Amino acid sequence: MRALTKTLVSVTTAIGIATGGLATAGTAMAAPATTAQERVVTAEVGTLAVVNLGLSSAQAKDVQRWLKTYHGYTGAIDGALGTNSWKAFQRCLKQYWGYTGAIDGIVGGGTVSALQRLLRDTGHYSGAIDGIAGPGTKAGFKAWANQF
Repeated sequence: MRALTKTLVSVTTAIGIATGGLATAGTAMAAPATTAQERVVTAEVGTLAVVNLGLSSAQAKDVQRWLKTYHGYTGAIDGALGTNSWKAFQRCLKQYWGYTGAIDGIVGGGTVSALQRLLRDTGHYSGAIDGIAGPGTKAGFKAWANQF
């Protein structure tokens, strides 16, 4: 009985592998559609990203109010620094602190470097302008946000 069971499992496995091999040949043509679909999902996730860089919700709301008053922020005052908040911040950073990147709301090295220049110039940061949002940058950002 065991020998029969082993044989059936082996044959079933071999058939499954063969079928899987044939099935994957057909899906190779569909791979570009999956890739395009993944790009859309990634883009949607990117627009939902919240990067408060250590700020509390209350501090982030204060920053959003400041952005609304001075830099064209039109989003909700919700305490979540998302894409629209960072686009407004990037406009500010471009105007005054040497940000040269796209106004895309993505908090990358260029955005962080310009933020570090703002923080240094306002006396809230003394570290390197390295584009890394480390503890010193986050502490400086919190101190800067507390002035509102």
